[in-house]
Amino acid sequence: MERVERDQPIQVLFMNRPHNKEHVMFAKELRKNMTKEENHLWYDCLRLYRQAYHAPFIRQKIIGKYIADFYCPKAKLIIELDGSQHYTEEALLYDEQRTKYFEALGIAVVRYTNLDIHTRFREICDDILLKVTERIKALQE
Repeated sequence: MERVERDQPIQVLFMNRPHNKEHVMFAKELRKNMTKEENHLWYDCLRLYRQAYHAPFIRQKIIGKYIADFYCPKAKLIIELDGSQHYTEEALLYDEQRTKYFEALGIAVVRYTNLDIHTRFREICDDILLKVTERIKALQE
């Protein structure tokens, strides 16, 4: 971070930080009211990454003007869970814009459906571990 003189406004310190404070309350509400699929993925898989793999995930992470379902800063990886509301033309375009935004920040996005969580949970967890491992390795090279 560049040195900031005392006379400069404090907001200069955070200009490059991809975080939108307007979304804080909404993100907190989303964390409190996660879907059953999000709860299952969080409590039975992702929250264990902190101790098991030293690559913690954050729930409902604000990144710029968006809120990611799950974000692993060490791997620069977002996991998104898509329910039926994501399959309208409008929602697909919105998700595409979000993905492009995140990718422009160097963050990879992986999407799974709620149906995947119900029918292939172990495979999804294995796939996430593979993606996290690959991303961390690639970022270290």
